[in-house]
Amino acid sequence: MAKRRYKKKKLTLGKVILFILIVAILYGAYYYYQNVYKKKNQLPVEGELSFHFMMLGNDHSGDSVYIKAGDNDILIDAGSETNSVDEIKNYVNQYCTDGKLEYVIATHADSDHIAGFAGTTKANTSIFDFYDCGTIIDFPRTEKDTATYNRYVEKRDKEVQEGAKHFTALECYNQSKEGALRSYQLADSVYMNILYNYFYDHDASKENDYSVCVMFTHGDRNFLFTGDLERAGEEHLKNSGQLTQVELYKSGHHGSKTSSTTDFLKAIKPKKVVITCCAAEPEYGDGYGFPHQETINNISIYTDKVYVVSTCDPTLTNGAEYVGLNGNIVVVSAENDVTVNCSVTNAVLKDLEWFRKNRTMPSAWVS
Repeated sequence: MAKRRYKKKKLTLGKVILFILIVAILYGAYYYYQNVYKKKNQLPVEGELSFHFMMLGNDHSGDSVYIKAGDNDILIDAGSETNSVDEIKNYVNQYCTDGKLEYVIATHADSDHIAGFAGTTKANTSIFDFYDCGTIIDFPRTEKDTATYNRYVEKRDKEVQEGAKHFTALECYNQSKEGALRSYQLADSVYMNILYNYFYDHDASKENDYSVCVMFTHGDRNFLFTGDLERAGEEHLKNSGQLTQVELYKSGHHGSKTSSTTDFLKAIKPKKVVITCCAAEPEYGDGYGFPHQETINNISIYTDKVYVVSTCDPTLTNGAEYVGLNGNIVVVSAENDVTVNCSVTNAVLKDLEWFRKNRTMPSAWVS
């Protein structure tokens, strides 16, 4: 049987012109989307927003983050112990000059987050004793009945009697109480958004999962704080549709292996991570200490811009209770960029002596 012969189709001038025209249209559409439409629809970044992760004056991990947004002074948590109050107060007073905190957020009832609010039974030992507070937002649920928690409630309620407003995070999210908002405008392009956590209105097996979750936005930039939220809470938050890529993530639960799970990090793809811990402090009785290797490995997939506040590693402290690793960590979102400035060193975690001695370099961080 004779083979069929196929005539080669000639590429005519018209077809060449049509191909070039299609390519030109596609390129023009892409250029318009990237340089006109996308920029036109981006939220503007105006002014400055700063996040201050403080050393807390002892060798225990805890949270206390001061935030400056326009004329608003904000404090999230006041750990790690009651003796942290002077450290917090002295630091905040550098920026808060009128003696008023417009917003205070207590993420959950563990003492390493509220001890500074609770104070002691003596006078003038609580953050609430030194500042007038505009709005206090805290956790809707807790299983705690400790002396620290009860003093926190007492001090908080006294502040309310003196004029502060008090809402739970659930009341804010549902906007179910007069003045309670899901989103608070702090400046022209800055908002504080109270996220919905499934465990605001459901029982949790771990106290940490009751944590208040907050997303700050500065134009089209996002900054995420989840307290000590653990695996179950992160899973629900991930599935809630509230997450997006973030410029900054405060690593959950001080860099614990029970937080910062792979699926959660995939949803937020953080560009910068701050771990609020005293590195090498033993946790869970395993002698391992924060931050955990598993957490570091998980984060390393997305960024090497990881910063840790302090360490109590005796090989580095020269007899002191603790020393700063990065020290006080300040993340500033300005119009042109997001920068990190630290009181001890701006070096990222993988370049610090403590990390090289105590942790394994993730493959993602190997050049």
